[in-house]
Amino acid sequence: MTDRLCPGGNLDAALAPYRALLAQVDQLCDRIVAEFADQLACRAGCAACCTLQGVLPVEAASLALAWRELPAATAAALAVRANTVAGDERCPLLSDDRCPLYAARPIICRTHGLPLLIEAAGATRVDRCPLNFTGLASLPGSAIIHLERLNSALVAANRHFLASCFPHGGVADRVPLRQIPDFAAPPCD
Repeated sequence: MTDRLCPGGNLDAALAPYRALLAQVDQLCDRIVAEFADQLACRAGCAACCTLQGVLPVEAASLALAWRELPAATAAALAVRANTVAGDERCPLLSDDRCPLYAARPIICRTHGLPLLIEAAGATRVDRCPLNFTGLASLPGSAIIHLERLNSALVAANRHFLASCFPHGGVADRVPLRQIPDFAAPPCD
């Protein structure tokens, strides 16, 4: 049986570097959240930052696997919502300001709200949710995530996934979240 998520290889092996990166990101974010809990307004049900519209193929595969685990009624309702939500302001996978695929959420979603060091046009700046870290005059380095390094690791994990699963190409650079239900279709016979 061939899985459409990885027709050219072993899906678990293809996702291994991405899963290892997720574990590292979760560990980093958990440490920041624990150390600065009193500075964070982010809570379950807060979806102000949830505007993501597309992900890398490795992230789409991870979301699709999680989608397959949803109860059929939940998956069907979410598919309808993903295809009918208006505009591009909100993540099409949100349901009542919560993510039904939270355990498989992409890296950007795992770091939302936390301070991110961003390099652009030869300068650096720190971006964060304006509701977080309001009680500090300056941000300690231990609270800041270097976005370029994180993105480089994510791109490397995505390259590994593509080389393992789609060695001949044929996959878009970014997968719209609205297409996750299509990715989640059961394996082919």
